Amino acid sequence: MVETIIIFLIIGLIITGILGYPVLINWRRSRLKDRPFPPLWNAIIENNLPIYPRLSPSERRRLQGHIQVFLAEKQFIGCRGLQLTQEMKLIVAAIGCLLLLNERGKYFPKLRSVLIYPSAYLVNETTSIGNYVVEERRVARLGESWTRDQVVLSWEQVKRDTCNWQNGHNVVLHEFAHQLDQEDGKAEGVPILQRNSDYPIWAQVMTEEYQQLCHDVERGIKTVMDSYGATNPAEFFAVATETFFEKPHQLLKKHPALYEQLQSYYQLDPVQWA
Repeated sequence: MVETIIIFLIIGLIITGILGYPVLINWRRSRLKDRPFPPLWNAIIENNLPIYPRLSPSERRRLQGHIQVFLAEKQFIGCRGLQLTQEMKLIVAAIGCLLLLNERGKYFPKLRSVLIYPSAYLVNETTSIGNYVVEERRVARLGESWTRDQVVLSWEQVKRDTCNWQNGHNVVLHEFAHQLDQEDGKAEGVPILQRNSDYPIWAQVMTEEYQQLCHDVERGIKTVMDSYGATNPAEFFAVATETFFEKPHQLLKKHPALYEQLQSYYQLDPVQWA
């Protein structure tokens, strides 16, 4: 009898070691998604995320589930004396989880903490200016995404962006798009796609669109996307994501191939919400 119990315990430990971890995570996430969404949370999101009332009922429910998982799994840290509130966490989670409506279900796996400053913050930036000379300077930032484990945001900018939805600028969408791009450990404007066959067309369209943006910015031509997207391919993907969610009609009209790639990747069509 004792030997039988020991055998079952060993088998249980083996199964847990091989399968239990992801199984338990998925089970826990399913439980979180199934929880009733607090009416107060719903009101906060309605008041701060202009696109929220335009989502379909199923999209809204999926977003609510993702928000509950996100809040349970990610740590929020107030910086420079900022006292974080549930409203702040909800707004950031709601915007960031818009990128997850396609049910990929990884929840920004490398992300551990979201650091929020009251406003712009200063960092030391080191740049090479040639001939082995390095220059260090203090620069102000509104947000950044680390390949290791953190996203940093300015709360003042988050609020400004929610009040000016449809202008194509959104620090939360931007930095969480970087998180998607960085899932494979590199920030190069190529997130993990569904199929290997998707990469060639992605590379072709994104390269052409990036080069076109660089050309237009260099010549002072007005563009749908912010000129910051011409910085490098990683910033182009982040800026294109902001534009896709905030200015879908303009992006579809001016850059249909780019819109199609983003629509396929996010498995969403924001034109329907506009």
